[in-house]
Amino acid sequence: MIRWLEWAQKLQAIAQIGLTYSQNPYDIERFKSIQVIAAEIAATHSNVEHSYILDLFTREVGYATPKVDVRGVVFCENQILLVKEREDGCWTLPGGWADVGESPSEAAVKEVLEESGYLTRAVKLLAVYDRDRQGHPPHANYIYKLFFLCELLSGSPSPSIETEEVSFFPEDGIPKLSLGRVTPTQITRLFEHHRNPNLPTDFD
Repeated sequence: MIRWLEWAQKLQAIAQIGLTYSQNPYDIERFKSIQVIAAEIAATHSNVEHSYILDLFTREVGYATPKVDVRGVVFCENQILLVKEREDGCWTLPGGWADVGESPSEAAVKEVLEESGYLTRAVKLLAVYDRDRQGHPPHANYIYKLFFLCELLSGSPSPSIETEEVSFFPEDGIPKLSLGRVTPTQITRLFEHHRNPNLPTDFD
């Protein structure tokens, strides 16, 4: 894990929790100062503006916990479903943040349908990863990534407001990936799960 990112995330968590439970005005100011320092660390070592990161931090309230990113893994004739992100023009597994009120598997199925046009059914949790240990580019939030194997039921390729193309790819023909969302190593591992359905769920 990148040390400066770890420091920024831990300082932000301390500040966020402190601001949640503190009533003393002096302590509140101290925790706000820690939040500013955390944002400064992240901004110094990245290409992101300090004000943007600080705004991201200050909008997080309550006890600090990891965010949850859910991805749907769909295979058809030994090819994997990917969607092309409008944001960066690269490809990824359909998915995104899990919403309050839906289970992780429901989130995966919903994201696949919204971003690709395919109706699926979640059948197995393939992996639960700590994003910071998976080779992704740095992110201000601490994130868990959940990968669900989804059985293809029906539908046809249909881009969305977030995606501009939808297609299935063989393992030796994977296009340029959106590395903030999925890595080549993860895609390789998902094909291993496809070839060997008895593999246990990966974690950490």
